Amino acid sequence: MSTETRAADAALDLEGLDPVRAVALGGIGLLIAAYGSVFYRFIDVTGEPLAFVVLGAATLGAATLLARSLRLRWAAFVAVGLLATGLTLYIFSLPRQPPLVPLVTDAVALMTGRSLLQVTNVDLWVLGVAPGPLFLTWYLAVRRRYVGGVVAGGATLGFLVLTGDASNVTTLVGVVGGIVAVAVGDMDRRGDSLRAAEPLAVLLAALILLSAVAPVVPAGPSRTADTWSSFQTGGPGGTVEANLVEADSQLGIAGNLSLSPEVRFRVESDTESYWQIGSYDRYTGDGWIRTGSSYSYNGRIQGPPGQSRTVDQTYTAIDEIGVLPAAWKPVEVGGSVSDRARVTDLDGLELDGSLASGERYSVTSRVPVASARDLRSAGTDYPSAVAERFTRLPSSTPDRVAERTERITARADSPYATARVVERWLENNKNYSLDVDRPRGNVADEFLFEMDAGYCTYFATTMATMLRSQDIPARMAVGYTSGERVAEDEWVVRGYDAHAWVEVFFPEVGWVRFDPTPAGPREATEQGELAEAREDNRTDVDTNDTGSGEWTPTPTATPAPLTPRAEQPVQEAPGRVTVPDRITRPGGGPTGNVTVSGPTITRPPTDPPGGGDDGSDDGAAGPFGGQPPTRAEATLSVIVLVGAVVALRRTGVTGRVYRAVWLRYQPTKDPATDAERAFDRLEYLLAERHRPRRPEETPRQYLASVGADERAAQVAAVRERAKYAGRVTREEADEAVDLVDDMVGWRGA
Repeated sequence: MSTETRAADAALDLEGLDPVRAVALGGIGLLIAAYGSVFYRFIDVTGEPLAFVVLGAATLGAATLLARSLRLRWAAFVAVGLLATGLTLYIFSLPRQPPLVPLVTDAVALMTGRSLLQVTNVDLWVLGVAPGPLFLTWYLAVRRRYVGGVVAGGATLGFLVLTGDASNVTTLVGVVGGIVAVAVGDMDRRGDSLRAAEPLAVLLAALILLSAVAPVVPAGPSRTADTWSSFQTGGPGGTVEANLVEADSQLGIAGNLSLSPEVRFRVESDTESYWQIGSYDRYTGDGWIRTGSSYSYNGRIQGPPGQSRTVDQTYTAIDEIGVLPAAWKPVEVGGSVSDRARVTDLDGLELDGSLASGERYSVTSRVPVASARDLRSAGTDYPSAVAERFTRLPSSTPDRVAERTERITARADSPYATARVVERWLENNKNYSLDVDRPRGNVADEFLFEMDAGYCTYFATTMATMLRSQDIPARMAVGYTSGERVAEDEWVVRGYDAHAWVEVFFPEVGWVRFDPTPAGPREATEQGELAEAREDNRTDVDTNDTGSGEWTPTPTATPAPLTPRAEQPVQEAPGRVTVPDRITRPGGGPTGNVTVSGPTITRPPTDPPGGGDDGSDDGAAGPFGGQPPTRAEATLSVIVLVGAVVALRRTGVTGRVYRAVWLRYQPTKDPATDAERAFDRLEYLLAERHRPRRPEETPRQYLASVGADERAAQVAAVRERAKYAGRVTREEADEAVDLVDDMVGWRGA
């Protein structure tokens, strides 16, 4: 019989699966679960997870059935064929068929840190790519070719590590699974028992504990070095500016951050604005992704769809910067950066390299011109590409986000009215703070229901999510607020002006800025940072024009820009809106009727049942610092626990602990059993103090030879009556137990 035939005969021998093989297959299962969880996350963010689950189950089932009859080389052909077919279907699904060079360029970019979530149709990519490696990994495992299975699965996981999409904890689960599959699989072939794997369990537990201090793999761009978290940037030493400006195409939502008062650049402009550096279209639940690629600036960018006015700006770098701020919407770039400028798929500007101190460039922007009345009547005839791209939410987004948004905006009669109400609701119901604990679940859901305070990324993320839940196209934008005005047409921008806001799309108008972050507390925090820096005599927080107080303009008639904040006429805001939730004045407590820049928001006398604003009706936080562990963390914790138990047992610790508990605690059962166990405890106690009872000694002889006291004799007498006479009362048994308890306590003293 050939090796192939023997392997095939053994492949489907899964009935009465022995423990060793079950553990080896479990290791392969962990490896598949590691890279499968990353694929699932892609689908959760962009598509329908059920399709991936069904496809994965069908692939595993096919691999199991074909393992008996399909030879290895043909299985390899099947896997490669599945992969090639999937990639071909993905390529032909793209709206524009890219030539070979961009495909190769994208492949190289993916393998050097570009997240797969930046791929526009990543859901189709996953459905096309996943079956090939999944089939081969499980096919090889079922045929007891564990090393080959680990190589196939490990290559897939390794690719996801290179793209930065597999977090350290996910990678660690895969590494542990691969080690288990190879080591225990070798035991399976040798016919060893599972006890031979005990040292492996201890080593794996040590590896996992060590990885909590030193990561198994270097952190990718969407992942920090923290083994136990993913997609979390920033920290006690990070700044809001670094979190936003240095985010590039992936924006992670951090925990507590600080502000940087250093001067960054100077702007000469026709009008005050927010100086945008980029926007993001794909919300992942714990961060933002900018999909698509960028192209070299070719002299002109298309303007907004409706009426607009020209805004000219000239930027001068005070400190070295690596971004190209511009008022939305930039259409032309001039100066020394024009040959280094790139345009993103969302029409933002990027820079190859950086701007040196003193370097200048110019931007011409076409700012949309529309009144609040125009926006209110813009309707919902969105282009299909816009609606598809900018209303999508992860399928795991809790339903309560949409339900709460519907309640808040129940009387809003247009997307513009909805956006205004959501903006003001967040501004008046959430506090501004840089000292926050980043949630591990869906950030928008956590901020809406579980958190009282946050900073700009929390406000903007939540507003964009709430609007998308109502099928209103919205996206996250980042950049800088206008900064300190030092002349009629000049502003100085500092690091703490870095900011995040929301842009909402209106047909025949384009993208319009909304800012739900409370302006007063944010500006007060910034001024406090600047005052402290000046007290410390820092030289990088002022220029020759700053520090003498805000420049006060002469009142002039200025065209109203689109921004629905102070720059927009409040009388054109939507009318009366009923909001069944808490509304708080910026400087006070809850109130009944609050006028917030236009809408009069009326709160009913009492909240509806179960509608508490603190989210207490929606479930409490779990352990692990108020957060439940992820599945991967729970899996690793179980492995550590098993390894710890094995280590303790092999060193005899568990036996000693068990005997110590057994000696000191005797549960009550029936009198005869209680009397017998009380004597067993007595014998164990005397054996430790004197010597064990010899086989030929009766209990009476033994007690006499070791000089046991009267209490021991009484326990032995109760045991004799129970064992030989078959009669013992409840009171006698309890007395025997109490006497031994007393002797144990005396011994311990």
